[in-house]
Amino acid sequence: MDGRRRTKDGTSPLRPPSSVLRQTQKTMPKSTQIAAPLLAWWDADHADLPWRKTADPYAIWVSEIMLQQTQINTVIPYYERWLERFPTVEALAAAPLDEVLKLWEGLGYYSRARNLHAAAQTVMAQYDGRLPQTVAALMELKGIGRYTAGAIASIAFDQPAPVLDGNVIRVLTRLFDIADDVAQTATKNHLWQIAADLVPNERPGDYNQALMELGQTICLSSEPRCLLCPLQSDCRARQRGTQLERPVRPPRKRTPHYDVAAAIIWHKDDKPQQPGSRFLIAQRPLDGLLGGLWEFPGGKQEPGESLPQTLQREIMEELGMAIEVGRFLTKVNHAYTHFRITLHAYHARHLNGRPQHLAVKDHAWVRLPDLDNYAFAVTDQKIIAALRDS
Repeated sequence: MDGRRRTKDGTSPLRPPSSVLRQTQKTMPKSTQIAAPLLAWWDADHADLPWRKTADPYAIWVSEIMLQQTQINTVIPYYERWLERFPTVEALAAAPLDEVLKLWEGLGYYSRARNLHAAAQTVMAQYDGRLPQTVAALMELKGIGRYTAGAIASIAFDQPAPVLDGNVIRVLTRLFDIADDVAQTATKNHLWQIAADLVPNERPGDYNQALMELGQTICLSSEPRCLLCPLQSDCRARQRGTQLERPVRPPRKRTPHYDVAAAIIWHKDDKPQQPGSRFLIAQRPLDGLLGGLWEFPGGKQEPGESLPQTLQREIMEELGMAIEVGRFLTKVNHAYTHFRITLHAYHARHLNGRPQHLAVKDHAWVRLPDLDNYAFAVTDQKIIAALRDS
């Protein structure tokens, strides 16, 4: 028996009904009809970016990982520092993870750095230091999904592989006036098929970059610059006046907010908050949010707890230590992808209990100048700034 789920009309939920596919394919412009004006537009005036000046697959791979969910202007200095320190796959694979995370510090989404490091070690061990060239082989590497594999394969190896990121989704849903929810698997698969049908055999890397840049600079979310678009004559949404209605997305859910407490735990043998005194920092587990980064330990406030009670409970659960919570230091507001926090930092005093690694990877007793040797998330960097100011 076929165990795959079917809709009421007998079609698979993983693809749109055959009538929708036939209608799209029947009226879809040919790949050359899209590629020729798009590449002419690209050749005339595309952005001058450092990763577009190299044919090195490793450098292109690094840029694609850094550009995931991060603005171009933010990425440029990180990209340049990264290649200066880790110019080859071999150099990256040989580096300790702490050094990799420190160089990534401030760029966010730290799993990207951990995955890049692990994938470099795989490339050295299994591919003799050379990045594989096919989408399928690239997707076997940690941290490389379908989009990133397509980008690397097309840009670095001239493979006619499609890409589909937020910018490309916006362009394609407007070009074909697709009214389906782009968060649905069936719609995503439909868009991947369109992208695959359109990518040309000649200059696929330039074509994919042009498509993404079109979404970044012309086919904007709220104010599309249709009169400047090289594809305006083929754009169905422009013809029908539905540009601002595409792409269709589900209503946004309310973003949850959490109060979180963190402690600067001063060593019981030192004078708290005096120059040269030691305090404790902990390393987060590798497999969680901000994995491998260092932090001032603490955690989320539970219902009915005061923030000092939260700290005492969390420090006992994470490190097996008893502390006395002292005066408040600073408050930090921060938004992650799916939730927001207000982080409340307090001075605290170590009472008893040797630090144990119950819910942390490691710990260290450090002095204020030592912090430059450890990688911290943005929230903890703000606590460090407040410590230095005080």
